[in-house]
Amino acid sequence: MAFAMVINQSLVARTFGSYTMQLFDGSQGNFWIPLLGVLLLVLTFFINIAGNKVIDKVSFIMAIVKVGGIDLFAIGGLWAAGFSFGKSISAEISGDYSIGSYLGALALSILAYAGFTTITNSGAEIVKPHKNVGKAILISLVICTIVYLLVAFAISGNLSVPQIIEAKDYCLAEAAKPAFGKYGLWFTVGLAIIATASSVLANVFAVSRMTAMLTEMKLIPHKHFGMPGNLQQHMMTYTIVIAISLTIFFDLTRITSLGAIFYLIMDIIIQWGVYKHLRKKIKVNAAILLTTIVLDVIVLAAFIWMKAQSDMLLIIIAAVLLLT
Repeated sequence: MAFAMVINQSLVARTFGSYTMQLFDGSQGNFWIPLLGVLLLVLTFFINIAGNKVIDKVSFIMAIVKVGGIDLFAIGGLWAAGFSFGKSISAEISGDYSIGSYLGALALSILAYAGFTTITNSGAEIVKPHKNVGKAILISLVICTIVYLLVAFAISGNLSVPQIIEAKDYCLAEAAKPAFGKYGLWFTVGLAIIATASSVLANVFAVSRMTAMLTEMKLIPHKHFGMPGNLQQHMMTYTIVIAISLTIFFDLTRITSLGAIFYLIMDIIIQWGVYKHLRKKIKVNAAILLTTIVLDVIVLAAFIWMKAQSDMLLIIIAAVLLLT
């Protein structure tokens, strides 16, 4: 679980670099992209060291700006496109796709909702966690769904499928061009930078807190290597170092794929653990747990099969990381 969230940090950090370079017409192969991602991770480390109050204020302001701004852009994009979604729906790409291909794509979309784990890992910091954690998760999922749908409709209304594929990691910025012109691109990239920075900030805190708790429970081995500070700060250092390594050596596609694989495996393990040991204690519906496990296995198998045909090295790397 912790490693899946570390992968998410590196994914978002690399996305931050990718979007930032769009302000300078940078190539996606530019060395500045991983460098900017690394700088974001280092800056996030120092903000987290500053304490919970600083994190809370910065995260709250960024959340309001990014959700409101992205919604504003999406609605504006839909209006500029005449509320038409015809461009990407039209048959501009030939070829038949198997059910496995769609299931593989679903694995990546599941990763988009993995952020709610930040709430659960920060549970003790929430007022009345037993009451409010569940509510916070539901609210966050609803907000994410609305935002994702608005953005998807805005992109499909302004870009064709070939254009979306060509833009790839920065299609949101490209979708702003026909709707708002140059200023729309800057606005969209600015929002993406804020969104990615705030995501990394929240995830670093949540992962360090969770891994520190697991270390205290003797579930994770720990060696301080003479570092100053408390256990959580040590775990924060380790996660930042791992995230920086992934940001430097892997592109967005591979980081996203690794994140999807590890997240689905994590979810299967957690659901099985709840079913095996906790379902009676917390009075959870066993059918829901088993259904979730089956669906996770199906999507994971399809995704691994799809990736094995196009990027076998990724599957080998995932297997090695799982065994270490």
